[in-house]
Amino acid sequence: MNFLAHIYLSGDQDLVKIGNFMADGIRGNSYLKFPKEIQKGILLHREIDTYTDAHPIWRESKHRLHNRYGHYSGVIIDIFYDHFLAKNWSNYSNIPLEDYVSHFYSILESNYDYLSEKTKKIMPAMMQQNWLVSYASIEGISRILYQMDYRTQFRSKMQYSVEELQEFYLDFDTEFTLFFKDLEKNVQQFTFKD
Repeated sequence: MNFLAHIYLSGDQDLVKIGNFMADGIRGNSYLKFPKEIQKGILLHREIDTYTDAHPIWRESKHRLHNRYGHYSGVIIDIFYDHFLAKNWSNYSNIPLEDYVSHFYSILESNYDYLSEKTKKIMPAMMQQNWLVSYASIEGISRILYQMDYRTQFRSKMQYSVEELQEFYLDFDTEFTLFFKDLEKNVQQFTFKD
């Protein structure tokens, strides 16, 4: 899953959201240097990733892209799934997406000292370009995929995956909905160890 899903799956706990959001840049036991609630978010992120990578529906979506994008296909599906979460946001939250995201940005700003260096580095662009809200449109996803392709010096060809998104749009939408229902159940069962 990508940023929006990780934040959403953290529930109402601000520091858990921060940990879950920035966990990709935290390696090994280095999460232990953060406050307990951020640690919980990092561990939750790892649980979500492990569950996602093994789920047959997510793997089916990924397989559809594998011939063209190789090991980048999983990254692309994570972004596609964030698109469907954002597009269908009202099915998951009573808070409008723009308000939800604005509140998350304020959480980041008010807890700036806890953020990893990687998170501090991406924050200005993420907020200025409003990545999380932009996920709701194909144009927004297209921009995100182009930026990610740029970071791989255009080796990944991720920017072109919008073609598959549009071609198999209903398939991906259905797969996301079914998968996310399972993922939400799994997250509810996840217990944090103190």
